[in-house]
Amino acid sequence: MTALFTPYTLRSLTIPNRVWMAPMDQYSAEVSGPGAGVANDWHFAHYTARATGGAGLILVEATAVSPEGRISPADLGLWNDTQTEALRRITSFFKERGTVPGIQLGHAGRKAATDRPWRGGGPVGPEETWQTVAPSAVPYATGHPVPDELTVEQIQQIVGQFADAARRALAAGFQVVELHGAHGYLIHQFLSPLSNRRTDRYGGSFENRARFALEVVEAVRGVWPQELPVFFRVSATDWVTENPEDGRDGWSAGDAVRLAHELRARGVDLMDVSTGGITSGIRIPTGPGYQVPFARRVRREAGMPTAAVGLITDPRQAEEIVAGGDADAVLLGRELLRDPHWPHRAAAGLGAAKRFPDQYAWAV
Repeated sequence: MTALFTPYTLRSLTIPNRVWMAPMDQYSAEVSGPGAGVANDWHFAHYTARATGGAGLILVEATAVSPEGRISPADLGLWNDTQTEALRRITSFFKERGTVPGIQLGHAGRKAATDRPWRGGGPVGPEETWQTVAPSAVPYATGHPVPDELTVEQIQQIVGQFADAARRALAAGFQVVELHGAHGYLIHQFLSPLSNRRTDRYGGSFENRARFALEVVEAVRGVWPQELPVFFRVSATDWVTENPEDGRDGWSAGDAVRLAHELRARGVDLMDVSTGGITSGIRIPTGPGYQVPFARRVRREAGMPTAAVGLITDPRQAEEIVAGGDADAVLLGRELLRDPHWPHRAAAGLGAAKRFPDQYAWAV
C-alpha cells in the first residue's frame, strides 16, 4: 500500500485514495432558456470518464450560485431544481464506481460575464453580458467593465445564495462541497487588498476582509450535514508584494495560514491550496509542484488538512507529496484532462491495488 492509494477519512466520509480531480470549468452548458446552467451529455461523459479512471474524489467545476455569479454564460449553475436533477445523474455514476462526488460552489464577482477561453476569454458581447459586482468598483483588468460595488444587503443575499446552492448540492447527491475562495473570484476579491478598497466592516483590516468568506462558510456549514466535509479553495498568494499602481501589498501565504485557523474553527475540513488570479499581468514562477510549498505551510502551521495542486504530473512526485507530509492529497487538473486513467496507471506503477473496472480487465 502506498501513501497515494491509502484511503482518507474526513468526518464520516472515507475517500478511497488521495488522487483527486481538481475542479476545471468546461464552459459547455446552454447559455439561456430552460437549459441554462444545466449539466448535459458533455458533462456526463467528461466526469464519468474520470470516475471510471479511478479518481478517488472528483470536484465538479465551479458551479455558480446565481446567474450573475457565472464566470461565463456557459457555466454550470445550482440556482434551480432543473440543474439539481441533471447533476444527480452524474453523482449516481460516481458512487457506482466508488468515487466520491464533490462540487465547487462559486461566484465570479468582477470576473463574471467573460467568454469561453477558446474564444479569447475577454468580456462577452452586449447580447450576452450582465452587470458585474464586486467588493469595490475596481475592474479586473484594462478593457473589463467596472463592477458595481456591492451593498451590505447584496452581500447578505449572496451569502444566502451559497447556502441555497449547498442545499441543492446535497439534494443532487454530492458528499463534498468546496467553496471557491481563489483565483480572483468573489470571495478572493474580498480577501485581497488589491481588489477590496472598502471602508466598512467588509474592508480594510484582515478581519474585515475575511468577514464575507467566513459568513459564507458559516451559512454553508449550517445547511451541510455535520457528517460530511466542507472544503475551501484558497489562493495562498497573489504573487504581489507591492502593487506598482498604489503600493498595496497583495494577499500572502501568511494571510492564508491565518485564514486557515479561522476556517477550521468554523468547520472547514480541508484547504485546497492554489495561488494567483486576482489581477492580470502578474508573472508567476511556475515549475513542477510549484504550489506544493504553500499547501505544506498551511498544513504545518495551521494544522489544517490540505490538498496540493500545480504541475503534479508524475506518480512518484505525487507519492512523495503525500508520503512526505506536504499535503494529504493531490488534486490533478490538466494531467487528468490528458489521461483520464492516470490513477490506474499510477497505482500499477507504484505497486498499489488496481481499481480497473471489469469491462477494462484486458488492459491490466
